[in-house]
This record gives sequence, structure tokens and C-alpha cells, in this order.
Amino acid sequence: MDIAKASIKTPVNTWLLIIICLVGGLIGLGEIGRLEDPAFTIKASMVVTAYPGASAEQVEREVTEPIETALQQMSQIKDVKSVSKPGVSEITVEMKSTFDGVALPQIWDELRKRMSDIQNSLPSGVRPIQVVDDFGDVYGLYFALTAPDFTPYQLREFSRIIRRDLLTVPNVTKVNVTGVLKEQITVNIDTSQLANLGVSLPDVKNALSFSLRPYSNGRLLIEGQRIRVPIGGVESKTDSIENITIGIPGTTSQIRLKDIADISLDVVDVPSVLIRHNGQPAITLAIAAHKEANVVKVGNAVREQITSILKELPVGISLSPIYDQAKVVDESVSGFITNLILSVAVVIATLCIFMGWRAGVVVGGVLFLTVMGTVLCMWLYGLNLQRISLGALVIAMGMLVDNAIVVAEGMMLRMQKGESATEASSVVVKQTQMPLLGATVIGIMAFSGIGLSDDSTGEFLFSLFAVILISLFLSWILAVTVAPLLGSYFFKVGEATEGGEHKDEFTSAFHTRYKTVLLKALAKPGRSVLLLLGITVISYMSFGMVKQGFFPASNTPIYYVHYWGPQSRDIRETSKFIQQAEEIASKYEEIDTITSFVGKGGTRYTLTYNPTQPNESYGELLIRTHDRSQIPELMAKLTAELRANDPDARIYNERIVFGPGSGAKLEARFKGPDEIVLRELAQQAELIMNADEQLIDIRNNWRQKELVLTPVYDEYNASVAGITRADFSDAVQFSSSGLKLGKLRDGDYSFDIIAKAVAPHQTGTGEVDEVQKLNDALVWSPYQRTYVPLRQVSPSMQVNSEGSLIYRRDRIRTISVLAEPGYDETAGEALGRIMPLITAIPLPDGYELEWGGEYESSRDAQKSLGAGLPMGFLIMILISILLFGTIREPLIIWTIVPMAVCGVVAGLLIADLPFGFMSLLGFLSLFGMLIKNAIVLLEEIDLQIDTGRDKFEALVDASLSRLRPVALAAITTILGMLPLLTDAFFADMAVTIMGGLAFATVLTMIAVPVLYSLFYKIKSPENTK
Repeated sequence: MDIAKASIKTPVNTWLLIIICLVGGLIGLGEIGRLEDPAFTIKASMVVTAYPGASAEQVEREVTEPIETALQQMSQIKDVKSVSKPGVSEITVEMKSTFDGVALPQIWDELRKRMSDIQNSLPSGVRPIQVVDDFGDVYGLYFALTAPDFTPYQLREFSRIIRRDLLTVPNVTKVNVTGVLKEQITVNIDTSQLANLGVSLPDVKNALSFSLRPYSNGRLLIEGQRIRVPIGGVESKTDSIENITIGIPGTTSQIRLKDIADISLDVVDVPSVLIRHNGQPAITLAIAAHKEANVVKVGNAVREQITSILKELPVGISLSPIYDQAKVVDESVSGFITNLILSVAVVIATLCIFMGWRAGVVVGGVLFLTVMGTVLCMWLYGLNLQRISLGALVIAMGMLVDNAIVVAEGMMLRMQKGESATEASSVVVKQTQMPLLGATVIGIMAFSGIGLSDDSTGEFLFSLFAVILISLFLSWILAVTVAPLLGSYFFKVGEATEGGEHKDEFTSAFHTRYKTVLLKALAKPGRSVLLLLGITVISYMSFGMVKQGFFPASNTPIYYVHYWGPQSRDIRETSKFIQQAEEIASKYEEIDTITSFVGKGGTRYTLTYNPTQPNESYGELLIRTHDRSQIPELMAKLTAELRANDPDARIYNERIVFGPGSGAKLEARFKGPDEIVLRELAQQAELIMNADEQLIDIRNNWRQKELVLTPVYDEYNASVAGITRADFSDAVQFSSSGLKLGKLRDGDYSFDIIAKAVAPHQTGTGEVDEVQKLNDALVWSPYQRTYVPLRQVSPSMQVNSEGSLIYRRDRIRTISVLAEPGYDETAGEALGRIMPLITAIPLPDGYELEWGGEYESSRDAQKSLGAGLPMGFLIMILISILLFGTIREPLIIWTIVPMAVCGVVAGLLIADLPFGFMSLLGFLSLFGMLIKNAIVLLEEIDLQIDTGRDKFEALVDASLSRLRPVALAAITTILGMLPLLTDAFFADMAVTIMGGLAFATVLTMIAVPVLYSLFYKIKSPENTK
């Protein structure tokens, strides 16, 4: 079928295609979903099991191990990581990457069923197993609620009202409130009065539970109407509790609870988390939008709702954004669209300069329609506008413009010879449509490794493959249909081009210089090939000098300060140090806002943020600067000052990264059975890391051991006194942290009722000797109906140290030694120095060393990518063979492909940028462009030779005729990449394509003719003399 002739003869069909692309693209641009990063499923859940009173080793042995054994039976699981702490087991379960978000709910149901089955086999005292399957949910709108002039209790009520109203906003699915101040009703009981009256703690507990229990309603029938008769319980929080009566054993007398206790409403002794924003106590509200919703529209609606809510609340309440994904997305997508428009404008301007304005308009018009048509297809197929999909358009820019340039340039040259538009376009499209289609498919297959990759990185970058697939096919369709039609409107028959080139003569200075170089290369083809091989070998040897990376740091001007005090530090003490850290940080002018979290990390507000699990000794500062360039210097200065303020703390920093996060960039994992041996191995690794003067933030995840004060329980004395372990446990709790007597519900809140012992000598305001208080405790003996001194049942107390964190990975104890590379180096450089040294540590039998961090993440990503690449490259080779029907032409193409690394190495070394994952994608794009140019040139050489001309002249003339389209495609692509150099995410990829393509163009125009002359034994006239 003559596509070009049909496009010109029946322009209505072609114009219909143009209108669909143009109008549809504009509609799609307005309706398409917008995200910051691609929609990505975190395929992990947490299994949390409380085992009150158990040590970390007990939890590991009696809870974690049986649950891990049950989990191992699930075929969907990729790996299981656990941490056993005193009183709680936390197991993180990650599913295989082959399961997508649709399959996960069913997997979580099976996980819950297995946990329900194993619950009965766990020891008594183990609480119900909780499966947290929203562990990976992302709350893109993150706000801090502060109200300095109001009490914490009022702040809590404000947060409840705001949450309720925000849930009414369309497409808001969740509002997670964190940092709400929890309260308890504290019953401070005078132990001497209890002993004198003979009232036991169980008596107090029974009286409270009896009075606070829910009461049944009565019901009356009056004149056919049912009348409910409700019985109210305790009305207020403290007043009615004070008046609860307790009977005195052995008498008919009764006392009120307030006679033996002071009752007050207090803040809980040990809060789970404390949050501050810019120095003020805060509550955070994290808002999640529907996955299919446009986050920008949701963000605007949320901001409008917040404005209306705050108008109804008292003055002085502030709801400040910690992270506003809607605003970030709007700015980044708008900025990227601007970059895209700039790239298209640069391409069109370049074409106008080198080909004349007519050709520039034709090719530029096709390019613009391709971009708009791609946006339309993205919208129809549910692909969102985000960093990766927009970047894919820029990656494909060189290949998109290439098809149109070949058709337009060929058509223009033929029309200058006097051919009509229909004849010229028909001949050109017939000659080039199959080579261009084959080259387009090859360009697409270069990215098939991403499309076929089944891991998290593949899922993250799928939209890149999808957009390149759509845009390249669309560019071919438009090049063979729209380009001939537009050419028939703009190109003139028999006229010279604006560049001054006439007919088929190549007399420009550019062509003349190229011809001189080409003839010299063809005169001595062997020497030319050896020179190219030498440059290639040097480049491959120099590749070791290029810095290695994975995903770069984000453009967002936010970083985290992770603050780890000694493991035994109480959360209230940690809070004091974090407040001091805030005060120190607030002196720096570079800082815009500071949000601190004590006890655990924040809510997952962005895909790559991995919140730290609860730990009382942990604090986190989320610091936003005015500009991301200020972060490295600020990190160095602030960290030094914070470490000087608290020498006992481990303080390290973390930047937000693009792409799937990997935690610490350097991680050495030792696996084995014995805790002591593992700690010794970790210590050796830490010494090696500390000896390296460039590494920073060195630590291990098992942390320090904690002191434990263990009362020795005398079984014989306890049995004589009629005391059980349960009585003994209640007495210890009553005299230390407090004994829970019950729970009171009041409106939307519930309050634990905690009884605490107050000895007679404790009424003063001086500091209490906690150990002495515990020694003076009384234990209730149900058998003797009296109190017995705790010393009688526990004559001594032992002080021990125990590990409070036991990490396991795939059911084996694992200790991780973590570090970060220096400020001016990549993880690859740092790993290259320390890996041989740590690998040399002798390991006892049964122990092994694994490497994690960025090394593991990049290795897994490249392994997954590598699994898909062979099939992609096999298809590319087969297509190249089918296109030519011979072996020699494809052999020429695949001989020059490895040589493209020369420009890549030179570009990255000059720009001092790392070769990361995005550089690898740029390299694949480069392959596609290089192969396409080589195919078009070889096809032209074959066509020229088939006309019966002298083979050497045909070879030279074919090269000259393809010089302008190949050079223009390279120049336009290189210039189109310029706007990306300022984007941290795409900078290394842009340099890879720019440097590689500059050299690849030379390869195409010099190496291909030279190799062709060698393979087909075409000799230069100089060599035949």
C-alpha cells in the first residue's frame, strides 16, 4: 500500500488523525492524573504480636520463631524480616514482586487466616496477632496542627473536628492523626491505709469494674408505645470515680475511693510518640487520596476545606504543611512540561536553522503532534503524568524527530529535483517505511528489559517503557502519513533550500569537510578500525574511573536527622535532647521548618520515606531548607554541633532519594546463631569502617544492651505466705509503673485507670528513690488476707544486661553494620574501599556475610533488568537480520554498538556525574538511536549500490546524503536534553545521551562506511592504483 500517496490524495483522513492527536491531547492534558512519582505498591505488611513481660529472647523463641515458621509455608512470600523486643514481636513480610496491587488483598486475607490458626499454639499471655496491611500506604498531604495558646486537651479536640471534616472531601480516603495526647486516670493509693484497712488491690479493681460496667436498659409498654429506660453509668471522668464505695473486709463499713487515694486526670507516663513543629507541640494529620484521583485537584480541595474549617475554629490555630504533595506535583509537572516545551522549541529552532523554516515547520509539527498524541494515549490507558513518564518523552525525543527528519529531508531533496510532492513522498516513504519501522521496533525493544522487569524498580519504571512504546510507534505512523501531507503544503518543487544546497550536490562546507575525513578513513580502513577499537578499549578501561550510583538525591529540599540515644534511654529523656537539638537547628538561617518526632518516625508521606518503628530512644528531625543546594553544608555543620551536645547519641542524616529506597547506602550483614559472636563480628566491621576516614554515620542495628533489674522470686517463701506469681507481678507493677485497674470511656476517648502506690514518706516534692520504693512494696496475700513485705518474697534483686533488639532475616539472626559514604563520594566508591577489608574478616563455621544497602538494591534491579534484556536484544538482532536479509549488515550494526560507551564515559567524567540506574536507561536509549541511524544509512548505501553505480561512489554519496538527517537528529536530541541538566533525577541520563550520541554520530557516519567497505571488500580508488 502506498501510504504517502494515500495521505496526500485523501487529506481528510490525515487531517482527522491530526485533529484527534491535537484536540485529544489537549483534553488529555487537562484530565490526565498527575502524581509526583509513579503509582507504586509497597508489597509488605507487618505482623505485630504483644507478649507482655517477656524478654527479647523469650519473644524470639516463643513468638517470633513459630510465626515465622507458619509464614514460611506461604509461597507468595519473598523474604521475612523480624525484630524481637521485650514484650513485642514485629515481623515484616515482603511479597514476591510478581504480585501486583490487585492480588495483595487476597494474600493479606490468607496471611490473617494463617495467623489466626497459629494463635492458639502460642503461649498463654500472648495478645492477639495484628496484621498491619496498610503499612505501605502513602499520605501525600501532611500537615502539622499547632495551637500555642491552647491546652493539649483542646488541641486534641481540634484535631478530631478537622479530621471529621476532611474526610468529607471527595477522593480523600484516609486521615491519619498522630501525636494526640493520651490521658489516664491516676489513682495514687496510700499503701499504709490499704494495709491498715485490709483492703486489697483486687477489692479496688472489682469495685471499679462493677461500677464502670455497661448497664442494661429497662423497657416499658405504655399505651402501645415502647419506652426505653436507660441506666446511666459514671458520668464524669474523676468525680464519680472518687465516690465509688469499697467494703472493708470483716465489717459492714464502707469507704469511698477518695478516702484512700488521690484521683487525677494526667497525661500518660510513657507517651508512644511526641511531635513538635517549629518548637511547638503538634499533632500531625496525614491525608491519603484515592489512587486514581488527580492529587493536584484533591490537594486544592483539601486546602479550601482547611481554610473554611479554620474560620469556624478559634483564632490562634495553625495547620502548616509539612509536605504538600499536590503543590510539589503541580510545580514539578508544570516545570517539566515547561522543559518539554523548551526541548520541542529547541528542536524546531535547530531544524529551521539547518534545514530551513519549511522543513523545520514540517518536522516540528510532526513532533508536536507526536507528543500530544502520546498524552492522549497515556490518558486513555490510565498512565499518569509524573516524573518518569514525562522523562520518557524527553528520552525518546531524538528517536521521535528522527523518523520525520528522514522522510521530510528525502521528500524535500526529491522535490528540488523537480518531482511532485506525491511522487517524492511516495518514493521516499516506500524506501524508508520498513527500515524506519524496524529501527523503531529496535528502539522500543532496547527498553523491553524495563517493561519485562518484575521487581520493584521495574514497577517503578514501567511507565517509561509504556510511554516510549506509544510515542515511538506514533512517531512512525505520523512520519509516514502527516509528514508527506505537510511537506506537500510547504515544500516547493524545483526550488533551492534556504541553506543554499542545490539539486543532489553536497557542496556545503559541512559536507565538504565530512567527505574529506570519510575519504581518508576509507583510504586506510584497517587503521581506522584499529583506531576506533583502541579508543573503545581505553574507554572501557576508563569506565572504572566513573563514579557508580543508583538513584540520585531528590530535588525536594528536605532531609532527616536520625537521633539514636542509648538504647535504655526513656522517651521523656529523649524528648529533652530532641528539644535541645531543635533549639540548635533553629539558629541556622538556611532552615525553613523543623518537625520533630520522638519515639518513632513520622507517617509515610512520600513513597521513598520509610518510617522508623517505635523505639523510646529514637528521635527524628525532619528539616526543610530554603534550597536543596544548602543541605550538604548544613548537614555537616549541624551534625557536628548535635554530636557535641549529646556525645552518647548516634546521629546520622538521610537525604530523600528518587526511586525505591534502600535505607542505609552501605550495609554489611552478618548472619549466624550466637548473639555474642555476631556482636564481635559487627564490632570488627565497625572498626574497619571507622578507620576509613571518609565514611560517616557508622552504626549497627542491634544497638547497646539494656540494664535489667530482676527481683529474685523465692518460691518457698511465697508458697508459705500464700502468694502467687500473679500477686507478685501486680505488686511490682503497683509500686513501679502502675497497675491497670480498668478503662473508662468518655465520649470519643477512653482512659486507662492506673493505680500507683504512694508510701507515707513519699508525700514530699523531693525526687523519689525508685529502687527503695520497690523494695518497700507490699504484696497482697489472698490466703492470709493481709499484706506481706516484698522483701519476704524477694530477698534480693539482680542487675543484668540483656539485648533488647534481636533482628532476624529469613529466620536467621542477622546483625547489620550500617554506614553512609562521605559527602563528596558515591556509595560505589566507598564500597570499593571497605568491601575487600570486611570480606577478609574470618567467619566461624555457620556464619556468613551478605552485602545490602545500595549495592543490593542496584544489583537486584540490574539482575532483574538483565533477565529481560537478552530477549529484547535477541529480538533486536532478529529484526536487523530480517530487515536486510543478510548477516553482514547486522554484523556491522552490532559491531559499532559497544563503541558507543566512548562518548558516555567521556561525558560522565567531564560532568563528574555517577553512572546510575538512570544512566543505564540513557545508555539503552542511545543503543536505539545508534542502531536506527545505522539502519537508515546502510539501507541508503544498499539502494545506491542497487542502482548500478560504482560501489565506492555509491558508498560515499549514500553517506553524504544521510549526513544531514543523522547529524540533525543528534544535534536536536543533544540540544533537547539541555533543560534536563538542571534536574537532579535526569542529569546523569542526559549527559549519558548527549555524550554518547555525539560520539555515536561519528561512529555512524565514519565507522559504518569503513566497516561496510571492509565487509564487502570495496576499495578506495587510491588503494586500487
